[in-house]
Amino acid sequence: MLSKMSKNLGAHRLYSLHAKRAAASRSVHSSVQRKDTYTTEGAATEPALMTNSEAFVEALAAQKVDTTFGIVGSAFMDSLDIFPSAGIRFVSVQHEQNAAHMADGYARVSGKTGVCIAQNGPGITNFVTGVAAAYWAHTPIVAITPEAGTATKGLGGFQETDQLPLFEGITKEQVHVCNPNRMAEMTSYAFDAAQRDNGPVQLNIPRDYYYGESVTTIPRPNVLERSAGGEASLAQAAELIRNAKNPVILAGGGVVAAKGGVDAAVALADFLQAPVCTTYLHNDAFPANNKLWCGPLGYCGHKTAMNTIKDADVVIALGTRLGPFGTNPQYGIDYWPKNAKLIQVEVDPKRVGRVKPLTDGDVGICGDAGLAAKNILAKLSSGAAPQCQSNVTERLQKVESHRVAWEAEMEQLGQANQFAADAEPGRLVPRQVLRELEKAMPENAMVATDIGNSCSVSNGYLRFNQPRSYLAAMTFGNCGYAFPAAMGAKVACPDRPAVAYVGDGAWGMSLNEVLTCVREGIPTTAVVFNNRQWGAEKKNQVLWFGDRYVGTNLQHPETGFAGIARSMGAEGVTITNIDEVGDALRAATEAQKDGKTTIVEVCTTRELGDPFRRDAMVLPQRHLAKYQSTNREAESETQQPVDLGVVAK
Repeated sequence: MLSKMSKNLGAHRLYSLHAKRAAASRSVHSSVQRKDTYTTEGAATEPALMTNSEAFVEALAAQKVDTTFGIVGSAFMDSLDIFPSAGIRFVSVQHEQNAAHMADGYARVSGKTGVCIAQNGPGITNFVTGVAAAYWAHTPIVAITPEAGTATKGLGGFQETDQLPLFEGITKEQVHVCNPNRMAEMTSYAFDAAQRDNGPVQLNIPRDYYYGESVTTIPRPNVLERSAGGEASLAQAAELIRNAKNPVILAGGGVVAAKGGVDAAVALADFLQAPVCTTYLHNDAFPANNKLWCGPLGYCGHKTAMNTIKDADVVIALGTRLGPFGTNPQYGIDYWPKNAKLIQVEVDPKRVGRVKPLTDGDVGICGDAGLAAKNILAKLSSGAAPQCQSNVTERLQKVESHRVAWEAEMEQLGQANQFAADAEPGRLVPRQVLRELEKAMPENAMVATDIGNSCSVSNGYLRFNQPRSYLAAMTFGNCGYAFPAAMGAKVACPDRPAVAYVGDGAWGMSLNEVLTCVREGIPTTAVVFNNRQWGAEKKNQVLWFGDRYVGTNLQHPETGFAGIARSMGAEGVTITNIDEVGDALRAATEAQKDGKTTIVEVCTTRELGDPFRRDAMVLPQRHLAKYQSTNREAESETQQPVDLGVVAK
């Protein structure tokens, strides 16, 4: 054991070492003039003396960051302290996962990079689901992850975990500040990477690196010019379209993300008079009020789109990776055309030809969807007229017949299980509710939908005339996405109504953020479908597991979710009559102008739409004798829960 004298001597030597380093630092820094005329812009070329936290915050300012979402933590508090002085709003949330979803929603409606930040360890592990959702939504966010200090990392200290492996498979790039003098450089690089790669980036910073000082520059954003793609591929695509008799455009998320992408897609469609389908959960990729719009493909999409694209001889896929969940059969229709030629425009080279392999005669274009559409249109305009211009009337009459048939079928679907609502007074048919919400939705609304059965069925009822309006959980499919995403969208675009569709199961994961709405002044509307069940999973039990409802039926407080909302300081209304639905949504979105958050709780029957994964489920055939009674030979004949329309005793 060391004596007291030895300890004191060691402490003195350590103090002397720090003193010498500080003196050396002052000597170096004395050559740098401290100017009252400092500007963030000027610091791009003229180095300035600043603390590491100042370098970090100045790098954020240079990237035009004005909002961050997170929960306060000591790890980054030295930087947080100067956020207000830099003009950066810190939105204090209830859970870090929701902070990441808010950053996602913020980015998707604004086109800017969303930002979330939290305490090292448990605060950062809570980011994982939100970052994964952003990854599969191709959303540019930067997740700032302060890390345990370098002096004690690896010793199992307080709130310590190895944070880089957590995000390895769900980020486009991981940026680790390996030297505090590189704080501004690495911070700027993370933001450049998020915009360049259209996805989340982790910025990992040891917490002790926020302290100290250095002479540094503040890099300007490195904005890269986008390209339409290879000239030869674009020319080949134009000729393929010129000779097509029945081309169909498939507009994806890349059209929304591209500057002027929707306008470019509209111009190409108008020139060709080609019908346009949208990819799964990208209903805002083409205006619904355009006569060429056919609606979305994929799960709970439009049969208009499916029946139209299956007859195409050329599919012009703009800004889409052609993910399997958006091209798999639906409603029993195997709609992807087997003999059509494919033109795929996708900005990520890894995704070109990945899901739908390109064969002879197909064209893969690595480029910006909007620029590619403009380039192809220019080529088509300068040569011989496309063949499809000679049969416009015939083609569009067929599309219209599909549209009329589908709209009529949707009305029939809305009436199919009316008996259940009649048997349970105060309970409404889900599809009728969705139709009323569709009719009452403000023209410029931003709508976020959660995962789950009622919200998924809404995919067929949500129509938009402007881009950056539809936010969905996308193919990561996590519950609890919609409400925080709508909140982030509202922060980005406060003049537009923000609405979230949420099931009563998923609402339990995000209702805590009602407190954030009230506290932070983020007026948002949530429509909560109270059908007393985890609907998406219950549908599987209906079809394949003999209506054995293990863990899927729910019971809620007598106050309902509207009552809980009122206790949090928000508005809350309960809807039990179909005639009240539209007025409730109009009132709730109008109340946003007065700064009010409203929870519209709609009481619906237990009716369920199609299952998510018919392709992945198998009827159980167990071997052990004690499980034989659970075997099934066929799907449910009714396709609906046995407790549909049954009044609880």
